[in-house]
Amino acid sequence: MKIRLLPVPLVKPRKLSEELAELRLSAGERAITLREVIYTLGGRAYLLLVLLLALPFITPIPLPGLSTPFGLAIMLIALRLSLGQRPWLSMKLQRKELPAGFISRLFGVAEKVLRFLEKFLRPRLTFLTDTPLLVQMHAVLMLLAALALLLPLPIPFTNSFPAWTILLLAAGLLERDGGFILTGYVVFAAGVLYFVFLGEATAALVHELMRWLRS
Repeated sequence: MKIRLLPVPLVKPRKLSEELAELRLSAGERAITLREVIYTLGGRAYLLLVLLLALPFITPIPLPGLSTPFGLAIMLIALRLSLGQRPWLSMKLQRKELPAGFISRLFGVAEKVLRFLEKFLRPRLTFLTDTPLLVQMHAVLMLLAALALLLPLPIPFTNSFPAWTILLLAAGLLERDGGFILTGYVVFAAGVLYFVFLGEATAALVHELMRWLRS
């Protein structure tokens, strides 16, 4: 008797919004550590953590006090990825607590943003996400964006450009979407131009102020 083997159905990964909704339910209104976040998110934890930590900064208004520790965590994860190593955070950072109710407040906007992005996320241009050397290059860009987040500048959009870069790159790597990866590079370039404009505007303002003081 010939035994017919049935194909094993592939388990489709859950959507990003579903993964993060589970985290919101797990956290509730209590304080939660980054270690708990990593444990709850499971296999894709570190890239999802990067995405989660970038979400509060996508709005034009800077968030003082959060950009430095969150930027540091993203930077360390991106650094490991850029070196082709498994992502990792020190126990000191893993014990860092997110304030009570932070997750639930964040997800009021975050889930809407993710559900919107998921309408466009799909596997495409997968060579950009499946080539190890290119993945390391994307991680370098993520690292540079995280360094920009570390600067607690009280100027609109100084956090949002690097945050959107990180969000698009992380989402693109998670869902194998090269289109999102390329968009991340475009946003990063726009952010560089914005910082150059700010630098030139500041220099011009200082020059005019000095001339006025001398007159």
